[in-house]
Amino acid sequence: MLLILAQQGYIMSKVAIVCNGVESKNLYPAFIFGSSAIALGDELILFFTPGAAPALKKGELEKMKGKGMPDMADLVEGVEALGAKILLCELAFDAKDMKKEELREGVEVVGATSFMAEIGDAQVTFSF
Repeated sequence: MLLILAQQGYIMSKVAIVCNGVESKNLYPAFIFGSSAIALGDELILFFTPGAAPALKKGELEKMKGKGMPDMADLVEGVEALGAKILLCELAFDAKDMKKEELREGVEVVGATSFMAEIGDAQVTFSF
């Protein structure tokens, strides 16, 4: 698939998506666009602000259901399996009274400066 895309002139990009809330209007677009990007071979970085942090607690994303929407558990599993980086702002722990032990597997905690350095060369950015 990636070879076909490359032959058709598709240039792989770095895609950065910021998720700002725990509602379906924040999470579904982040994971749908993210799934599309990573399926095309793009590097995907999902950054969760303190407002979105509770969604990264173990089992929370899998509870989300949306009428006419894909299964959130499948979306999450897909981006994780394809190597997406899921980052959480370190401010979330104090802002949302969270503990690191509550986080789902694979979440990396970073500061805003680290996130900005990570996406400095991103060609595509979204915020939901």
